[in-house]
Amino acid sequence: MLRVLPLFLIAAACSRAPAHSSDAPGSAHGTAPSPAPSSAQVPAVTVPTATITLTGASGPTVVHAEVVKSRGRVQKGLMYRKFLAPDAGMLFLMGEEDDHHFWMHNTLIALDIMFITKDLKVAGILEYMQPLDDTSRGVGRPSLYVLEVNAGWAKAHGVAAGTAVTFDGVEAAAL
Repeated sequence: MLRVLPLFLIAAACSRAPAHSSDAPGSAHGTAPSPAPSSAQVPAVTVPTATITLTGASGPTVVHAEVVKSRGRVQKGLMYRKFLAPDAGMLFLMGEEDDHHFWMHNTLIALDIMFITKDLKVAGILEYMQPLDDTSRGVGRPSLYVLEVNAGWAKAHGVAAGTAVTFDGVEAAAL
């Protein structure tokens, strides 16, 4: 003879969690999961910076720039960033003097790109480089450094080919 158990007993048996589950950290019935590490527990990444002074037609002006020199950091540059402060930029230490070319692949901010010679003069400028453009561009002259700033910055500050450049802190940042 088949015995039928009342339905509420079957449902109760199926829904019952093991006795130890309420003690398991992070379980639905136990204590809350451990909190994510706070910013005080995660070491901050320090990005080397330098002050670059360009003496253009409208006088000296300063850019506070992140300094990058590793191949990976140079290739990434300002990709994926949505904002760049008005007098901020990124200085690339290219490692060798060459007719360097840059593109705007995955770069979301329109930029001016200044190519700087080993003698610290602006060799040329790519102005108003459009975001997300994969066209590789250069200025047709050798440079050892490249400085990226917001689009329109060079014109607004009277910076052109031949403008003198001074670095403060680049040696320390390059280590």
